[in-house]
Amino acid sequence: MRFIVAGGGTGGHIYPALAIARGLKDRYPGAEILYMGTSGGMEADIVPKEGFPFRGIEAAGLERKLSPRNLLVIWKAWRGLRQAGRIIRSWNPDVVIGTGGYVCGPVILAAACKRIPTLIHEQNALPGLTNRILSRFAGRIAVTFAASAGYFPSQEKVRLTGLPVRPEILQTDKSAGLKKLGFTEDRFFLFSFGGSRGARTINKAMAEVIKTYADDPRLYLLHATGTAGYREFIEDCAAIGIDPDRVRNLKVVPYIYNMQDALAADLVISRAGAATLAELTACGVPSILIPYPYAAENHQEFNARAMEKEGAAIVVLDRQANGALLCAKIEELLGDREKLSDMSAASKKVGRRSALEDIMGCVDELVRRR
Repeated sequence: MRFIVAGGGTGGHIYPALAIARGLKDRYPGAEILYMGTSGGMEADIVPKEGFPFRGIEAAGLERKLSPRNLLVIWKAWRGLRQAGRIIRSWNPDVVIGTGGYVCGPVILAAACKRIPTLIHEQNALPGLTNRILSRFAGRIAVTFAASAGYFPSQEKVRLTGLPVRPEILQTDKSAGLKKLGFTEDRFFLFSFGGSRGARTINKAMAEVIKTYADDPRLYLLHATGTAGYREFIEDCAAIGIDPDRVRNLKVVPYIYNMQDALAADLVISRAGAATLAELTACGVPSILIPYPYAAENHQEFNARAMEKEGAAIVVLDRQANGALLCAKIEELLGDREKLSDMSAASKKVGRRSALEDIMGCVDELVRRR
């Protein structure tokens, strides 16, 4: 069997695509997988290192306003469609799968024109424009949030699958994670981060939170500043009289390599990207979510609100976020463990640990139709 997997632009599209590619290898022994992405995107560097053959095409997104740049985008889209068509014709896949990003437009359209079964995966509660258009051509639509299903006109195509997470996340063990971090189980554990590069709003607010809870015997704090924000965070702490190295209940790091250990947390403060929420819910971790306000179509707030509606999270908008407000929310949960427990149960209920298996089920349906 042969498959094409496409997704690009951000890690949120690339890593689920790679998880699906590995799932296909396990599901169909001997399967050949080709990954298609944008020639200059992150995927061009990441995918070959993961051991999958990669082919790049041209793709770009339309401006959501009248702009001369859209003429260039349309030209690139036409070139990308022709490039995708040639690659698909030579590869002759049994199924084509898209996980998001501009590259999926030409790839899925080219496959549909050749009557090759297609699957698209929508990660966010508010589907992106590309996937809303592609849904009319795709054979199956896998969604992460139940709330997003209503945005697609062909409900019979939609399957609620969730978003695949890394295998090590599914193996998270609270006791082992705390031990590796040097923490004990008798204290509340708060983990905060803003993504791989960091989030300035979260960093500035957490400096104030750390000042409030420095050496507090009730809890441990782990904060990941992001690689681009570490130095500024340390300077912000110094400006308010805090030296993170001298706070005994605190660890500050630029980046979390062992996310499975950090998710032993009792509470997480983070952005609301789909991949982050998939990992939180897979482990049943409650959260305070601060959506990134400049995400396309404000989709992070839609994600966060979907979690809040289920009782799994508290939402704090970026413009409202500060140390005093976060401390008030943290203190509320420190004093109401029943509410925290209910949020944890709700998070676990939302989580779909079988996401990859369910997506493979969608692929099986398409293979049988081939």
